[in-house]
Amino acid sequence: MKTTTLFAALLATFAAMPAAAQGSFPNRAISMIVAFPPGGVADGTARPTAAAMEKVLKQPVNVTNRPGAAGAVGNSVVANAKPDGYTILMALSSISVIPAADELFNRKPAYSLDQLVPIALISADPTILVVHPSLPVKSLKELLALARSRPGQLSFSSSGIYGALHMPMEMFLHAAKLKMRHLPTAGGGPALIAVLGGHVELTAGGPAAITGHVKSGKLRTIVSWGGERHPAYPDVPTFKELGYKNVEYYIWAGLVAPRGVPDPVMKSLRDAVRMVVNDPDFKNMMAKLNSPIRYMDAPEFRKYWDGDAKRLAALVKVVGKVEAKK
Repeated sequence: MKTTTLFAALLATFAAMPAAAQGSFPNRAISMIVAFPPGGVADGTARPTAAAMEKVLKQPVNVTNRPGAAGAVGNSVVANAKPDGYTILMALSSISVIPAADELFNRKPAYSLDQLVPIALISADPTILVVHPSLPVKSLKELLALARSRPGQLSFSSSGIYGALHMPMEMFLHAAKLKMRHLPTAGGGPALIAVLGGHVELTAGGPAAITGHVKSGKLRTIVSWGGERHPAYPDVPTFKELGYKNVEYYIWAGLVAPRGVPDPVMKSLRDAVRMVVNDPDFKNMMAKLNSPIRYMDAPEFRKYWDGDAKRLAALVKVVGKVEAKK
C-alpha cells in the first residue's frame, strides 16, 4: 500500500513539473514576436531564423508581427509573457532606447530591460543612409550642401521616435548641425516605403532591408554608419572616414526571452540557435540579404547588449526630447 501511494505521489509530482523539466520542450509551436511590420531588419532576420529553428526543434516557429510605438508594443508583449520559452522576441538594438526615452520624459516605462534575457545575437549591421534617386546628391558633401541651402526643408523617415532608424539620423544631424523634418512610421519597412514613394527624401536603413531597392535603382546609397565599409557596399564610405569620428551606429538583431524561463528551456533555445547559424540554408539566406552573421551565445551577447544599452542611453540624453514633427 505504501509503495502504491509513493508511486502515485511521484507520478503526480512528475505531472506537475514544467514541460522543460520533463525533457519535452518544445512540444508545441513557438511564437517569435517581431515588434515591427514586415520589410525591416527585424522581420527580415526573423523569418529565415524561424525557418531554420523549425528544422532543429521539430516544431513550428511562427513569426508574429506586433508593431507599434517604435517597437515598444511588441517588446512589452514578450517582456510580460509567460516565461516558458514559447514566446520569444527577435529584438533590435532599439529595445534599449525605449526605456531610456521613457525615463527622459518621466513617463511610466513600457517595459524594463530587467524583464528580458538574451538567447543569442544573430547579426549586427551598420545603418546606411539612402536617398530617393530624384534627390540631386550622390555624396555626403553634396547632401550637406543641399540641406544647408534648404534649412529645415529636407525630410527623413524613421521606424518611430527613438527607434532603430531614428537614433542614427539624430546622431548625424546633431554632429553636422543640421535641421530636417522627421516622419516617424511604424517600422523599417514603412520608413523605406515613405522614401520609395517620394513622401520624404531620405532615411537610414539596414543593409538587409535596402539591398533589393538599391539594386533596382529605387534608392541611392550615400554613407554608412559603420566603423568600416560594409562588405556588400564597398563603394559606400563611412561617416568616420569622412571626418565624423563619433557617428557610428549598428542595428543588431538577436533573440531574447522573458526573464524566468527555466534553464533547460533556455539551453534548448540557445543550442537551437547555435545550430541555426551553421545551417547552410540559413547562411545562404543571410548572405542574399547582405547581412553577415555575427553570432554570440547568451553570455557574450549579455556583455555586448549591456555595453550597447549604456551607449544608447547616453545618446538619448544627448539628443534630448524629440517630438513627432520638427
